[in-house]
Amino acid sequence: ECGFIFPDNLLGISWVDSSWIPILNNGSVLDYFSERSNPFYDRTCNNEVVKMQRMTLDHLNQMVGVEYILLHAQEPILFIIRKQQRQSPTQVMPLADYYIIAGVIYQAPDLGSVINSRVLTAVHGIQSAFEEAMSYCRYHPSKGYWWHFKDEEEREKTKPKAKKKEEPSSIFQRQRVDALLLDLRQKFPPRFVQQKPGEKPIPVDQIKKEPEPVPETVKPEEKETVKNAQSAGAKGP
Repeated sequence: ECGFIFPDNLLGISWVDSSWIPILNNGSVLDYFSERSNPFYDRTCNNEVVKMQRMTLDHLNQMVGVEYILLHAQEPILFIIRKQQRQSPTQVMPLADYYIIAGVIYQAPDLGSVINSRVLTAVHGIQSAFEEAMSYCRYHPSKGYWWHFKDEEEREKTKPKAKKKEEPSSIFQRQRVDALLLDLRQKFPPRFVQQKPGEKPIPVDQIKKEPEPVPETVKPEEKETVKNAQSAGAKGP
C-alpha cells in the first residue's frame, strides 16, 4: 500500500509503501525514497539522472544541482536522507532533511516552522483562556464587575448547609444590655404605645389615666371602737 498527497506544505503529510519495509537497508533506502509516488522526491534531481544513465552514486560528486544522500542510518528502524544543492565536488548547501521511521517518510521541519508552530499553539491557548474567562465576567452599573462560575453554583446547591449553633449569652452581657436599654428608655421615652397586640399604636399623651383611688378617711371615734372590739376579742369571754 502506498498513499500520497501533493499539498503546498509537505510538513503535514507522510508517505509509505509497505512492500518495501521488509527489505529496507542502507543500500536500498535511496531506491525506496526515489519511488515516483513519493511526494518528497524531486524527479529533476541528479539522483534521477544517475539512475536513468545506470551510473553509480559516486558520480553525484562530479555533478552540479539537487541531489539526495543518506545522511544517517540506524537499521532497520531509522534512516535520515538529506536534500542538498551541490555547487562543486567539495561544496554543498543543505535544503531539507527527511527521516524514515519504520518505513514511513516524514519531512523534518525547519527551525522557523518549529518556532512558528509553538508560538501559534501558545497564542491559541492564551486566546482560548481569555475567551473562557470573559464568558464568566458579569457587569452591573450598581455592582461593577464580578465573576460568575457555574461550578460554584452547583457546589453550593449540593453542599449541605451547616446550621450555626447560637451560643448562649452570659450574665454580664444580659445585665449590661438591660442597663443600656433602661438608660435609653429614660433618655428617649416612647411617644407611641400599643395597648393590645394588633391594635394601632396611639400617642402616649392621648392615653386616659385612670383616677387613683382616694384613701378612705376614718374618724377618730371609729378608730377607738375598732381598737376596743379587737382588744375584747383578744381577751375572750
